[in-house]
Amino acid sequence: MAKRVNTMTVLRREQISPHFVRLYLGGEGFDDFQAAVGTSGDPDTDMYVKFIFAPEGVTYPEPFDLQEVRTTLPPEQQPVLRTYTVRRVDPQAREILVDFVVHGDEGIAGPWAASVEPGETVRFIGPGSGYRPKSDAAWHLLAADEAGLPAVAAALEALPADAIAKVFIEVAGPEDELGLIAPPGAEIVWVHRGGAAGEVDDSVAGDNAPLIAAVRNAEWLDGEPHVFIHGEAQAVMHNLRSYIRKERKVSPANASISGYWRRGRTEEGFRTWKAELRAAEEGAPAGRPPST
Repeated sequence: MAKRVNTMTVLRREQISPHFVRLYLGGEGFDDFQAAVGTSGDPDTDMYVKFIFAPEGVTYPEPFDLQEVRTTLPPEQQPVLRTYTVRRVDPQAREILVDFVVHGDEGIAGPWAASVEPGETVRFIGPGSGYRPKSDAAWHLLAADEAGLPAVAAALEALPADAIAKVFIEVAGPEDELGLIAPPGAEIVWVHRGGAAGEVDDSVAGDNAPLIAAVRNAEWLDGEPHVFIHGEAQAVMHNLRSYIRKERKVSPANASISGYWRRGRTEEGFRTWKAELRAAEEGAPAGRPPST
């Protein structure tokens, strides 16, 4: 079955911090967007879409047909996909919000988001999803770096008014701390690594990411939490996942833990690495792609 392609228009662009750009997407294509809904009947908070980018100098025929492009064009003309979380769906304004991490000219999607003008057409596949905070959880533990921040922000907005949550968010510095809407019982801790995630050295990245220590040193409350931890793969998959699942004994049903990206790898390379890791550990296909 062919994957659904959504077509929307860039309505406006907003610089919400030195390293974050928010795009508002909508237009006639908004009516074709089908929000991912979980078992609760409410939209999931980690909805993600895969933006479709053409290589430089390549223009695809209209009407755009992804399957035809993939089957008829040579490898060097194939579209490049980049995965991002939908920060919010606004039915009243008929728009969706997507936050992009931007570090100069690094990557494909970030520079595009930083310079795209209102009126430009954008295409993406999705949304997919897999998480929404449980309203009856004893408490919530959420942790992420910049890549996972939009999903954490959406999750905080979806928490019940009486929810208890411990939240840890790793960013470059205080200038990238975003305003978040959360219930009174959510304790939000911003963790600063001192530079962009892809630019700092190994003393504050990977196995030494400050997010790891922040989570491990946090007070562990009574009852089993509903956990959402997403970010750089080495920090999350090789450090925090084992802490949550093995040391803290959180059940799989209450643990959404995954890498969104990996230092030194493109999204294509990360997909391959993640698929191999999942196959080796579980004998199953890889799950959600990264947000890079």
